[in-house]
Amino acid sequence: MFVPVTMQLLGGFWETLKVFSLTLLFSLPLGLVVSFGSMSKFTPLRVLVKGFVWIIRGTPLMLQLIIIFYGPGLVFGLPAMPRFTATILAFTINYACYFSEIYRGGIESIPKGQYEAGQVLGMTKSQIFFKVVLLQVIKRILAPISNEVITLVKDTSLARIIGIYEIIWAGESFIKKGLIWPLFYTGIFYLVFSGLLTIFFGRMEKKLDYFRG
Repeated sequence: MFVPVTMQLLGGFWETLKVFSLTLLFSLPLGLVVSFGSMSKFTPLRVLVKGFVWIIRGTPLMLQLIIIFYGPGLVFGLPAMPRFTATILAFTINYACYFSEIYRGGIESIPKGQYEAGQVLGMTKSQIFFKVVLLQVIKRILAPISNEVITLVKDTSLARIIGIYEIIWAGESFIKKGLIWPLFYTGIFYLVFSGLLTIFFGRMEKKLDYFRG
């Protein structure tokens, strides 16, 4: 029984892994764009972006999943988007807002003197950001980013609310057969995956140790 259960859980874990990977692929760069908006000197844009981030961070991801999947059809009479597409959209928007605040904090923590020194050397703003500031920002935000990434591993289970067959759903399906241990078995998948991510981010931090302060 162990092998069939493992194979079924691996099928659910594959869906979990897809949600996780695609969310990071889209939300990490989008979060940087959102952070620029929240730091914009154009007040209407800054207020709009900060307001949007506040709403997304202040409401449950589960609610956002439901609204994005059912909202367009119920409010505007539009055809429902595919469940997986709605899941990635909701997760991407949610995590982009969280990442944007981490990016903003990291960027604003860099002393202004470094920007001024770059300008004295004749560097453009983009050159200063990518050649002087960016690696220091990465060093400073790596720990909070890693926390959010590991949280994402567990949050993927929320996708089941709109019918995505992920690993928790796969484990729970065995309860109907009188088996509870497959549900606990899913925890091992999460622990191993989170452990590998912890090791990865730990090594990344060591590689960036030459940026201190």
